[in-house]
Order: sequence, then C-alpha cells, then structure tokens
Amino acid sequence: MNSLLLHYVHDPLCGWCYAATPMVEAVESAGIKMKLHGGGLWDQKTRLDVHKRTYIRQSDQRIAAVAGREFGTSYLDGLLNDESTVFWSRPTIAAVLAAGQLREGADLTMLHAIQAAHYQQGLHVVDTELLVTLAAAIGLDKNAFSTALDGMAVDDHIQHTRLWMRQLNMGGFPSFVVERFGKHARVAHESFYGEPMSFLRAVHAVGAGLQP
Repeated sequence: MNSLLLHYVHDPLCGWCYAATPMVEAVESAGIKMKLHGGGLWDQKTRLDVHKRTYIRQSDQRIAAVAGREFGTSYLDGLLNDESTVFWSRPTIAAVLAAGQLREGADLTMLHAIQAAHYQQGLHVVDTELLVTLAAAIGLDKNAFSTALDGMAVDDHIQHTRLWMRQLNMGGFPSFVVERFGKHARVAHESFYGEPMSFLRAVHAVGAGLQP
C-alpha cells in the first residue's frame, strides 16, 4: 500500500492551529509523514488595536473551551494586552522552515515550540534572538540555524502555499490534505478539536479512499 502523506497548512500565530496541536501529534505518533506549508496569516508587522485584541481573546476562550488548550497568563494578561506587541508570520514561518532544513521532523518540533512560547509563555516570537534560543532548546546548532534562517526563501514558500490553497479551495488555517498515489483529498477536521484519535481515524479513512 502506498503510504500516506499529510499536508498541514498552518500559521504559527494562528490560534486554531494551536488548537489542532493534539490532532497533529496523534498523526505524528502514528508514524504518518507530514509536510508543513506556512501560509502567512499576518502579512506585515501588525500592532493590534483594542477591538482586534478583544476579538482574539474571545476566539482564544472558544479554543480553550472546544479544544482544551491552555493559554498562559503571560500571554493573556501580558503579550495580548501589550499595544507594542507585533504579530508577523514571516519570521516564524522562516524559523519552521530553517529547522526542517537542518533536521528531518524538526520543522514540526519548532512549530510546537513557537506556539508554546507565544500562547503559553507570552514571548515575542517574531524576535530573531528568541527564535534562535528556541532552536537551540530543541537541539539545533545556533550558528547553523541562524545561517539557515538568514538564507530561507520564506516569501516564495508563502506564495506557493497560498497558490496551492486556492487550487484546492482551502478556506484558511489550519487545513489538512492527505496525499496517496499522487492524489490529494482534504480532511474535514473542524469537528475533531479535542478528539485527536478521531482525527487520526479520519486521516486514515480519507487515505483509504484514494486508490491508484
């Protein structure tokens, strides 16, 4: 049987991608290979006004209720309340790509590390020095990571991801697509937040429907 590949379209600063972490971990634990595609939720360096911060806080409350994900007080009462906080996807996606370039599977590990730093610890993950520190914490060489980060063609990656999203009519982040026998099919994941094993079964079911 041709093995499955799960394409994970994400953004490190997407709350619902953070909510999907247990689902993604279930797939990883099952030995299914994954390919990450960063889509760039925050195009530019963005500082949030009070209305946007309120909207995000309400969304986070829903994520906590539906998916059982933890949002730290340093994030809720610190980072999210700080008018100087910058939301910008580009450096975080570049860090995920750089990690994956240095070690197979480290891209997903780096994504989880960035999400934890942002949503649990309330750290400024757009800061290059912090990203280097996170890379070292997951076992990557600081100098090698910095070099990979500086040379990463992240803008091309984001543009390619967005084109692919339009081609497959993906609605946003996260999105999941199973590939098998060179064929692709989306996984409707929305009902599986908080139910990672049900999501894993759905991935297998979608893959079983892709035949040569």
